[in-house]
Amino acid sequence: MSNIEKLSIALPHEMVEAIREAVEQGEYATTSDVIRDALRDWRMKRTFEERDVAELRRLVREGIESGPSIEAKEVFSRLRAKYAEKTGARKANESSKTVASRRKRSRTSRMTSRATTQFAR
Repeated sequence: MSNIEKLSIALPHEMVEAIREAVEQGEYATTSDVIRDALRDWRMKRTFEERDVAELRRLVREGIESGPSIEAKEVFSRLRAKYAEKTGARKANESSKTVASRRKRSRTSRMTSRATTQFAR
């Protein structure tokens, strides 16, 4: 570090204790090292936040320049129609299997009810 200046700061007791503990446990050589590391992290966080804001602005600009929007109802309507065509044949086949399965269960259920009623007598 070339030009080092001394700075006096006020911190809550809990922060001071955490700094001293980090030095005592050997994580840092001095309390100044703890503060320098924290400031490097703070700078990095600010840089990322600035990049995030710039990226959001770019995306908004891109969206505006892409032209007029489409109403969500219209988009979902198109999607439903598209997938209804694709699944229509499959659903018809599954529907006939479902009806047959229900009939079979209904017959089985009636037979079980009759057998139970007769057995109870």
